[in-house]
Formats: sequence, C-alpha cells, structure tokens
Amino acid sequence: MKKFTILIPAYNDWKSLEKLLNNISVNVKDIQSVEFNCIIVNDCSTLKNYEITIPPNIKSIKIIHMNKNRGHARCIAVGIKYLSEKQDLDYAILMDADGEDRPEEIELLVNTVLSEPNFSIVAKRIKRHEGSLFLLLYHIHKYLTLLTTGKLINFGNYSCITKTDLKILASKASLWSSFSGTFKKHIKRHGAINSIRGTRYFGFSQMSLFKLIIHSLSIMAVFKYRVFFTLIFFIALLQYLTILNSFNFLFLQIVLILFNLFVFIVSFRESETGLKNSKSNINNIEEITH
Repeated sequence: MKKFTILIPAYNDWKSLEKLLNNISVNVKDIQSVEFNCIIVNDCSTLKNYEITIPPNIKSIKIIHMNKNRGHARCIAVGIKYLSEKQDLDYAILMDADGEDRPEEIELLVNTVLSEPNFSIVAKRIKRHEGSLFLLLYHIHKYLTLLTTGKLINFGNYSCITKTDLKILASKASLWSSFSGTFKKHIKRHGAINSIRGTRYFGFSQMSLFKLIIHSLSIMAVFKYRVFFTLIFFIALLQYLTILNSFNFLFLQIVLILFNLFVFIVSFRESETGLKNSKSNINNIEEITH
C-alpha cells in the first residue's frame, strides 16, 4: 500500500480547511491500495477557536503549530523539511487550504504518479477564475519569468512529490523563499497534469499586489545569476542601439538595472540556515485521531 501525506499550510482559514478535508475524503474514497494522511502547518493563526475532525478516508491528521507567523512559502518549506525526514510516506501532495487547489484533481494526480512512480507531478494551470487585472498581472509575471530565466513556470504549490524529490528540495536554500522556482530548477524530470484553479470556499484572497510582486521576484531570484546575465545582455543591447540610432534608452536601462537589483535583494529571503533549523520554528505538533 502506497502512503500519501497531504501537506496544507493554513492561516486563519479553518472553515475552508474543514470543507477541504471533507472534499478530499469524498474524492479519494474510490482510490484503491492507497493510504492518505494529512499534515497542516498552522502559521501562528490568530483565530484560535477551531475544531478539526478527521473525515472517513483520511487515516490521520497532524497540525504543526508554528511559533511565529512566517508566511506561506516558509510554512511549505518547514512542512517539506519535516516530511523529508519521515520514513512512513511514499509521496507528498501539496495543497492550499482555501479550495483553489481542487480536491477533484487528487485522483488524477495519484494515478499519474503511480503510473510513473519515480516522477513528481505538478498541476499545470490551464484555467483560472481571478479578475481581469489579476489575470493580466499573472500573465506578465509568467512571461517575464520565462524571458529572464528561460523557464516557463505555469504551476503553483499544487503537486505530488516523490520521497526522493522531497529530500532534494529540502536541501535547497531557495525553498525557504520559493517552492515553484526551487522545484523547476532542481527537479529535472517530472510530469504534469492539467489543472483548473478553483474558487475560494470562503472569504477573499490574501494575495495583494505587493505579495504578488514578491512572489514573482522570489521565483526569479532562484535563477538570479541567469537573470543577471540576461538583463546585462539587454542593457548592453540598448546601449548599442543608442549608439547606432542616436536614440536614448537610458530610462529603460535604469529600469532594467533596478529590476536586477530588486531580484538580488529578494534573493536574500533564501536561507540555508533557516531551512536546516526549520524545526526551531515549530511550537508543537498536535495529533488528531478518529
């Protein structure tokens, strides 16, 4: 029997989480010879009055309580580091708590990874439901990342990761800042399923414009040297065009220099020490049983 652990970072989204766990249970009930467990990383939520019960088709739930609010990316890093050191799992499934990662796609993720047991699988976004402004900014982020890094990163956290790849990710300092960038850089062979981004169960998205910019820069920062030399090339090209055509591209060159600087500043969010000492971020671990 293969053992899957579902890793879910959460901050104050207990109502959505309860619905997600129930929907996961419904969608995995027909999967044969597979055991599902769940680990929730509670990012020091301010809402304390919650009650999590285990639905029928999930064997166990553990809640890792962080001792300080660390943010989404670092909760994922702490969870991956924790799972990489455990022996009682074969695969980890990463999901957000709000319902945007659709549990209806778990069966496809599981079947795909079991058919290619040595390959991690990402959920490639083919359709989203956000507003037009967010979609525009998302596409700018996606193709700007492609232009500067040479990598098309069209997936988020939703994925199914092999135990071997968990150990690889847990050894990379950039995981402390960006899961998807770290995965794309270091996991060379992986598969993908088509995924439709769902709508939030309750409340509103916590993704602000500022957080979206930091998220985008964090992905690029994983490839900071590639970004550096790519932008230097464009700056030199603009200088050549200035000499050739007597047209001043100084403003655009300054923008590229500043962009390069911002990427390097954001790269300081990465921390090998933080990742290695991630257990120090854990206040306690609560176990919930049937």
